[in-house]
Amino acid sequence: MENPPLRAAIVPVTPLQQNCTLLWCTKTLRGAVIDPGGDLPRIKAAIAEHGVTVEKILLTHGHIDHAGEAKPLADELGVPIEGPHREDAWLLGSLAEDGAKYGIRGVSFSPDRWLEEGETVTVGDLVLDVYHTPGHTPGHVIFHHPASSLAIVGDVLFQGSIGRTDFPRGDMAQLIDSVVNTLWPLGDETVFLPGHGGPSTFGRERGYNPFVGDAALAGSSGQPA
Repeated sequence: MENPPLRAAIVPVTPLQQNCTLLWCTKTLRGAVIDPGGDLPRIKAAIAEHGVTVEKILLTHGHIDHAGEAKPLADELGVPIEGPHREDAWLLGSLAEDGAKYGIRGVSFSPDRWLEEGETVTVGDLVLDVYHTPGHTPGHVIFHHPASSLAIVGDVLFQGSIGRTDFPRGDMAQLIDSVVNTLWPLGDETVFLPGHGGPSTFGRERGYNPFVGDAALAGSSGQPA
């Protein structure tokens, strides 16, 4: 696409190499920081490099590497935090405690807006659809821009893998349901940016993912291979 409506830059942050994403509207150069888990100087350098005016912070879920420094960044930029779903309130409330465990700064908070299935968020002139995708955490959400065939999926799905479900309140059956019944219908051509690792497409993962690919699920009666 010669003049895409949006652009995105991935900024790996924290020792866990979480993919913080700077996403912006190319028409207005207004943007959002998605999942600023830490390393704020690195995130702010990317904002400056691309000349983006950040108008909000978006969160896919409440784990420390995704949300640990959302509140300090929001306060510094003077912008609101939107997301995740309120089922992750317990995680956001324990960020300071979790940060101490992992040696990562964590600041507990409540967002300015909880997100629900079927709602939308705006970034400049862009409108992104919100889907509630529990399994990795109960309040996980993803963001989808249909016109760009792009999805920001946090830790639901990775290139060749899926999000862990052995954390508190993780649920493998829910995660598989989120992938099969929410992500796959968005289209095989959709490119997704995961919370860790490189991007892929839903079509590629349906073909080759050993946990939630079509062949894997058909051969295991709905359980990951």
